[in-house]
Amino acid sequence: MHEKNNAPAAGFSERIRAFASAPKPIGFFLFLLIAVTIIPAIGVSVVLLQRNNEAQREVVATLAEAMAGSISEAVDRELSGMATTLRVLSTTPSLAEGDLEDFYDRAKRALAGSGSYLQVLDENYEPLLNTRVLFGDELLGPPDQHTAALALERGVTTTSDVFVGKLAGKWNFNIMKPFFPENGPPRVLVMTRHADALVDVLSQQMLRGGWNATVVDSNDIVVASSFLSSDIGKPFFLDLEGEGVYRKAEPAEGREGGTYITMVEESGVSGWKAVVWAPTTAIEEPMYHSLRMLLAGGLLVIAIGAFAAWLLGRQIAGPVRRLARDARRLGAGEPVHAIEYPIAEVTTVSSALEEAALDRQQSENEIRLLMREVAHRSKNQLTVVSSMAKQTARSSRSFSGFQDAFQKRLYGLARSTDLLIAGGAGGVELRELLTVQVDPFRPESPDRLTLSGPKFRLANQSAQTIGLAVHELATNAAKYGAFSTETGRLEITWKVKDETLILTWREFVPKTRRRNVRRRGFGTEIIERMVGGTLDAEISRVFHRDGLECVFTIPVDRLVPDLQKRAGRMN
Repeated sequence: MHEKNNAPAAGFSERIRAFASAPKPIGFFLFLLIAVTIIPAIGVSVVLLQRNNEAQREVVATLAEAMAGSISEAVDRELSGMATTLRVLSTTPSLAEGDLEDFYDRAKRALAGSGSYLQVLDENYEPLLNTRVLFGDELLGPPDQHTAALALERGVTTTSDVFVGKLAGKWNFNIMKPFFPENGPPRVLVMTRHADALVDVLSQQMLRGGWNATVVDSNDIVVASSFLSSDIGKPFFLDLEGEGVYRKAEPAEGREGGTYITMVEESGVSGWKAVVWAPTTAIEEPMYHSLRMLLAGGLLVIAIGAFAAWLLGRQIAGPVRRLARDARRLGAGEPVHAIEYPIAEVTTVSSALEEAALDRQQSENEIRLLMREVAHRSKNQLTVVSSMAKQTARSSRSFSGFQDAFQKRLYGLARSTDLLIAGGAGGVELRELLTVQVDPFRPESPDRLTLSGPKFRLANQSAQTIGLAVHELATNAAKYGAFSTETGRLEITWKVKDETLILTWREFVPKTRRRNVRRRGFGTEIIERMVGGTLDAEISRVFHRDGLECVFTIPVDRLVPDLQKRAGRMN
């Protein structure tokens, strides 16, 4: 059972390995190249966008904090202005003298057009006057006794929370200042203003991008709001904790919506809070929109890249298939012609295949030529060997003498043949030929052999003929001439003059043995018949008192390789 469960996984792994090891079309690799180029760029862009969002969050936090502080300061200025007005009014003499009617008239004139109203409370927090009504009219019950008691208890100006006024039925707030006359009971000066008067303070702030501002009292009741004026007097819909906190606040009960970003600044005058807030979606939506656009753009670029890879793959695959066809034609020995392709590298390969086809055809022609040359040389070699055998037999007195002489001449011929094979169609250097043929006979002392002359390249046939002649001369030098004594020496010199090669063989022997010059041996036959007849050479043999001098004068045209002749004609 366990093996059956593992069978699908094993089969899938096998398919993956087969796909990974199978040849892929060039479009696949082009797509991979595009993907490898684009995907990291998209990833880096996402990271940079995220970091930019974090930086924007910090900037937003700084701006929101500054905005909350500015709103708190503006509200404090309003409240401080009201407190200053109360302080000025408290210095009115009629208030200290108890002349409430005069004080009423003075206060009403001072507050005219300000939107504020003044009340005076006695020590029991009962109203003595109210500039909202005529002096002497019936006054309603005492307003906000709790704040009045705090003001008298602390002896400082105190700000109340918002409340609904009994006369106008609007949301109001009070600024209360205790007054302690020299003679008489304490009084409380109360300045009342409608809460919606602070909306003008909020409207002066530059609120954009979904940001809103709200002022709440110590009970988190809305005093003023830039969002909805109908929210005044209602509990603020967010739970506020701490001061200056940049965080996501949960919506209050009964309000729908997501999370919000808030910045809270508490007033130092009233204890109220200035709250700058905005929906999280409104702040982060631009970043998410940019991210979505980036991802969509990346996918679009990848799709375009995949389509371009497919097109480029087709453009490359066609020429590659034609190159494969030409390669098979090349392997079959058929002619291949270069084709101009849109891709320069493919055109280069096509030209290389054409050159390879031409080289192959030329090589095959050379092989056929070499085969004919080998057959021709084999026939020549057999002819030379046959002639060597006949001449050696005529000049030998016994079979052992024939065997020894014939074997040495075969070795000399073999050495020339080795040079011919090494030189190929280019021929053989004259110095190398002379060295190879003379070295087997030369003494150990290097001073006894001198080779001097310019570079001169011999054709294969002429090199073979001259090699046999030099071998015979070296053999005679070892038997009778320069190399037969301990002090003899040999000089071989050559030069080119008037389109002829002059090759001089000069032996120096202190005590020359007398030779039978009339006897014609194989060496003489080689020198006269093969060198003289085959190469049209003029041969001069002189027996000096100190050794033999043999001079060969050969036309250069009979010696140089065919390639060198053709090059000379072209020049």
